Amino acid sequence: MDPRVKFVLAIAFILTTAITPPGAWPVYILLLAMILAVDILSELGMGYILRRSALALPFVLAAIQVIFTISGPALFSIELGPWTLTVTQPGLERLISIGLKSWISVQAAIVLAGSTPFPDLMAAMRAVKVPRLLVAVFGLMWRYLFVMADEALRLIRARTARSGHADQPGLKPGGSLAWRGKVAGGMAGSLFLRAIERSDRIYMAMVARGYNGDVRSFALARMRPVDWLILCSSLGLLFVLLILGVLLFG
Repeated sequence: MDPRVKFVLAIAFILTTAITPPGAWPVYILLLAMILAVDILSELGMGYILRRSALALPFVLAAIQVIFTISGPALFSIELGPWTLTVTQPGLERLISIGLKSWISVQAAIVLAGSTPFPDLMAAMRAVKVPRLLVAVFGLMWRYLFVMADEALRLIRARTARSGHADQPGLKPGGSLAWRGKVAGGMAGSLFLRAIERSDRIYMAMVARGYNGDVRSFALARMRPVDWLILCSSLGLLFVLLILGVLLFG
């Protein structure tokens, strides 16, 4: 599929999921069915997608206070010393809705990133008029992640080369926990400085080769009729689901 279609549909799907009112369970089921179908068609593997999407669920704990702060019929109470926390039905409904929305949205992002080469994704962003500076930041961030990883591997190899290994079982090289923390902090600071120096050298090399803030690439091919059909029909379906959720559960 054309990368522009995948990018626009992924953003539209995530926005539709975010805007859908809390407690619209039939709409959530339909959105989940849609993203699971896309997971299967992408051929990335259900295990690959589900394992990575589960990483977003612990962050939902940041919204756990809503089950106590939203007023409504009480379900049960929890005694914590002098405090009494009451779990309400609307609060629990809101928390479950946030969890489902996050899980479904992360799946869409994983499919987009896993099925689209990064240069094509950058080209799609430029094609749909995402601000040029933002696209440049995304591109440089992606490339400098590998620079950071390379510098970190060099530091780890250097530490391993300078560390002794005890032959007797139960003996570990190095000193106390505080000493190990000091060494790890020094490595982190050294990694930061070395990454800045190397990124500066890379940027100067890019400027010497004509870089002016915009990455030059070949223009994407014209969208086929089938791409327009998929784009329009999918956007229409998402719009219908959003209107259904707002009218019935808003």
